[in-house]
Order: sequence, then C-alpha cells, then structure tokens
Amino acid sequence: MRQDIPRSLCSLGLTVLATASVPRAEAQSRPNFLVVVVDDLRWDEFHAAGHPFVETPNLDRLASEGAWFRNACHAVALCSPNRATLLTGQYPSTHGIVDNIARDKASHELRTFPQALQRAGYRTAFLGKWHMGNDPTPRPGFDYWVAQPGQGRSVNPEFFEDGRLHTVEGYTTDLLTDRAVDFLRRARDAPFLVYLAHKAIHPDITQLNDASVAPGSQDNYVPAPRHLGRYDGKAYPRRANQATTLGDLIDRPAVRRALARLAGPGPFSDSAAIPTPPTDDAMIRKRAEMLLAVDESLGRILAVLEEQGRLDNTVIVLTSDNGFFFGEHGLSTERRLPYEEAIRNVLLVRYPPLVRAGLRPSSLVSTVDVAPTMLELAGLPRDRLMQGRSLVPLLKGGAWQRALLVESDAYENPFPHLLDMDYRAVRTARYKYIHWLKHPDEDELYDLAADSLETRNIARVARFAPVRDSLRRELGRLVAASVGLAR
Repeated sequence: MRQDIPRSLCSLGLTVLATASVPRAEAQSRPNFLVVVVDDLRWDEFHAAGHPFVETPNLDRLASEGAWFRNACHAVALCSPNRATLLTGQYPSTHGIVDNIARDKASHELRTFPQALQRAGYRTAFLGKWHMGNDPTPRPGFDYWVAQPGQGRSVNPEFFEDGRLHTVEGYTTDLLTDRAVDFLRRARDAPFLVYLAHKAIHPDITQLNDASVAPGSQDNYVPAPRHLGRYDGKAYPRRANQATTLGDLIDRPAVRRALARLAGPGPFSDSAAIPTPPTDDAMIRKRAEMLLAVDESLGRILAVLEEQGRLDNTVIVLTSDNGFFFGEHGLSTERRLPYEEAIRNVLLVRYPPLVRAGLRPSSLVSTVDVAPTMLELAGLPRDRLMQGRSLVPLLKGGAWQRALLVESDAYENPFPHLLDMDYRAVRTARYKYIHWLKHPDEDELYDLAADSLETRNIARVARFAPVRDSLRRELGRLVAASVGLAR
C-alpha cells in the first residue's frame, strides 16, 4: 500500500547545506549515485552468477550493461562492520564498528562519503537498514532519512522518518522502494545519492509468530506474499566442500574445535556429526523468493531513472554486506569465517559514460574501495583517512596486482562457540593465508588456483613454507598500515 509523501520530501530543498554555492550547470553535469546493499547476498546468488533457478533480470542487466567484478571481496564478513566500511572506506579496526553490538554513538561519528557528497551540493537519501546499533535516528550526511531500528522487520516495519518512529503497513522491500522513487521524482534540481540498504534477504526473527505473515514463512525468511512458493520443490546443488563430520575438518583445528563446542564440553570424536543447523533447500528457496522483490525494486528504480533521462548519468552500484554459508566447511546459516563463501562479494557497477558494457575486471577489490571510488567519480578529493583504492582505473579497463586484508575482531555473546575466532587474513590472486589471533599455531593456507573450494590446508606442507612465510609478512605489513592510519 503506497503511503502519503513524507513531509520531509516536500521541504527537501531547504535541508541541503552548501547547495547554493554550486553552480547549477556544474551540479547537473556531475553523476548521480544509486547504491543498493542487499543483506547477506552471496556472490553467486543471482541468475547471471549461476544460481540454478532464481530469476533476477535487473541484477543481470547491471552485470551485462556494466562492470561485474569477478574477484570482489569483503573487508570483513559481518553485517555492521562491513556496512561502516562501505560508507567510510576504512577497515573496522580504524572506524571502530567491529561487531554487531549496538554501537549507536560511534556510528553517528563516522566520516562517510555521503557527507562529502552532501557538502558538495548533492541531495542525499538513506533508506533501509542502518544496523550499526539499534538507534534509527538520522546520521550526518543525509537530507532524507528512512531507517529501521536494529535488524528491522520484513513485514509491517517500523520506520524512523519525519522525525518520528512509526509502523507502516506493507512489505518492507516495497515500502523502501516507494520512498526511493518518491525521492527521485522530487529531487530534480541537483545531483543525488540514493543509498538503499535492504532488509532482504536477511531472516526475520521478529516475524516467527506474526499472524500477518503468509503461511510457510516459519523459517524466518519472509518473501513478499506474491512470491511465496514460487520455487517450491526446487533443489539447490551443493558445492563439493560440504563437511558433515568433525573429521572432515581435521586440518583446520581451530574451526573444528569451535564447532565441537556446540555439542557441549568434553572430548569429541572425529566421527561425530557437526552440530550446526542445516542450511536446507527450503531455506535457500525462501532466500531466492525474497530476492525477487529486491530485483523488482531495482527494476522500478531503473525505470524511473530512464523515464527522467537520468539513467545513464547515474553511477549504479549493487553489492552486499557479507556472504553466507550453505554447509560448506561444516558452516551453515553463518557468514563470519574467512572462507570464500563468506568473503566473496557481488559487486556490480553500471555507468555508461565510463564503463563499457560487459566489463569483467579480474583484479582483486574490496568493500573498502567503494567510498573512495564514489568520491573520485564525483570529482571530490579523497578523504585522508580512507584506506581503500578508487576503482576508477579498473572501471576504465585497467588492472592491478594486489593483496587484500580481511579482518574480524569480536564475536557477540549469541555465538559463544566463536568467541575465540578473531582473525586476520590476506587474499591474493592465488593464495589465502588465515591467521587466528588466539590460535597462532593453527594458521591456514590455501592454494586457490589448485583448490578453489579450500578443502586442503597446506600451511604445514614443507614445499609451501616460502609462500606461507611470504604471506605472513605481507599480512603483517597490511595490518601495520591499517593500524598506523587508525592512530
């Protein structure tokens, strides 16, 4: 059900500082920005990426008409820290949002690229899931603000807008899209940034016993009613790195011990089943059904931009906040550990004036690179505290060689078996080296060229010792650089 236009949109022109100082012709010539963040979306969880049954024509359109980064990774494979990284271009150890605990005050103090765009005369809107604390009140850098408290709800959400928190009837993905479209129709006198952070495709614990939710959503994944049951009976083929017993993780003692703790104290047998809840086909089907509304949302926004003649002058970025495990390495309904299923990222960029259709950059890139890219495309100076690299050279068809840092510091109390699993990892084009901070003698090394599924830890294989030692030094260099900037 479409809502009345929020009052804040009507007074939008009064809320932007510094707009008057930007000449109108210059403002209109700069690109617009649309950033879409899909919660928990795996890098391979849309049709063009090989998903066997989900239908995502609009995501596929971005992939075909723009750049699809085939080796994009997350700087941190966890919701709140990575959302802050996307906005700041900093690692969690620098920006301070290191976990999903409510860090409300800290998230008000982040230095974000939307702040720079707003100062330069952009109309800026945030819609959706902030999820850096439970506080849904406006953050600096946004003229128009519609946010959900904490994790939010998939149906009949609470929105903080027009200075108050209120409940709105409807499906959250659709309601956020309504507001994004309304913003675009009214923000016509200056370049814009729309930052749309979906609740989908994250599960919704608050909906479990909600009578308003359509039957069949008891697993907490809540598709729009029009999509519920679309993929009933569909089977999802599993990757060949599924682990079912603790013995399958014999060369990964830190992870094996963490999973064994789920079964309780005491000794454990390698023949014991891994005691994690399964990511079964029913759950994967519901995720796909939730994604349908996200794809429709993108299609609606693209249609409005095309109608307005602004589509090709809009930089469109679609990405995620972390990956997700479907049972790989014995991990299910989880996204924190540094294996490919969690740290690989979907990153699509459409901007025809710069990016040729069908571009497939193979260089390693990270979520820490998004913010500096936005500033360069807007013609703005780079923030001195940003740690990422602008992707503009790659969007022009260039390439680079690079090692990526992936970090994870703290785990919250709901996951006690993972409380000692802090890590730093370095990912290169061929190798991945994982250092467990509290288990320094149990590091892991994978040759991704020969073992893309990470089934054999070669950290103790003698002939790979030079590779391990080299990557250990590189990891130390990357960590020192990030800590040095933080200080």
